Amino acid sequence: MSPVTSTQPRASTWLPAFIALATVWGLVFLFISVALTSLTPLGVAFARNTLGALTLLAWSGVTRTPLARSWRLWGRSFAFSLFMNVIPSVLFAYSETFISSSLAGVLNATTPLMTVLMTVLIFREQRVSMSQLVGILVGFLGIVILTGVLVEPGQSTLMGAVLVLIATSCYGFALPFARRFLTPSGLPATTLATMQMTTGALWFIVVVPFVPLQSAAWTLESILCVSALGILGSGFAYVWNFRTINLAGSAVASTVTFVIPVIAVIAGVIFIHETFHWYQFAGGAIVLLSAALVQERIRIGKRQKGSS
Repeated sequence: MSPVTSTQPRASTWLPAFIALATVWGLVFLFISVALTSLTPLGVAFARNTLGALTLLAWSGVTRTPLARSWRLWGRSFAFSLFMNVIPSVLFAYSETFISSSLAGVLNATTPLMTVLMTVLIFREQRVSMSQLVGILVGFLGIVILTGVLVEPGQSTLMGAVLVLIATSCYGFALPFARRFLTPSGLPATTLATMQMTTGALWFIVVVPFVPLQSAAWTLESILCVSALGILGSGFAYVWNFRTINLAGSAVASTVTFVIPVIAVIAGVIFIHETFHWYQFAGGAIVLLSAALVQERIRIGKRQKGSS
């Protein structure tokens, strides 16, 4: 990921891609909810990864972006896509059979928290700063409030929330994995993204022949949402993400974390008439505060030398 340089580009060069990225990733949870009216959770995940792979392969062809020739890199990409795409896409689809798309979208904001935990506990690449430690504690408090277990305890909500948290833990593992094993290859970001989605789609070959993918008849709404989920949410979104990183820096690109939950809630309430409770607003705000703390956008005390 490119650092922010001293010469800042005009917002007009990167803002359109950032807005498109935040909008599409915020709508992903709505797309999943509607897609589930015609497909099983595994069917949604399979369609999402396959359409995303086909989109990026086509984009690589149009832009003449070569793929890697190293079998080692392809092997690492298989491992990366398992945790970045395959498992999360299945878990998010299953989670929305228990909880609303709005709640799933807000819980997705725990990704920075999980990334810090995985970076420290598994990859041991940094020490936890005071801001991050507070952020982790605040984040878990936010999760408890957000899921409503203290207000309206229910097994289904808890199950859905647990599935999302396992998914964001996978993201938390995948991101430092990519930083250590894929980014140093020096390959273009589009190449890495195309390999990621292609290997992600190939994982489904193992199970797709043996499980049902469709649960009901197709509707125009489900067709459009499945198409948008794969082509935009898992295809062009990566292109927009890398464009934002390249033009504005990774710090700016990472702020999409704070926009996605807002769009997810608005979309869920407006388009499929979901109810978002007062305690979910409170918990969501606390989770976003946690994300700001673990990303050190809000700092408490001095930053430690070993943190990154």
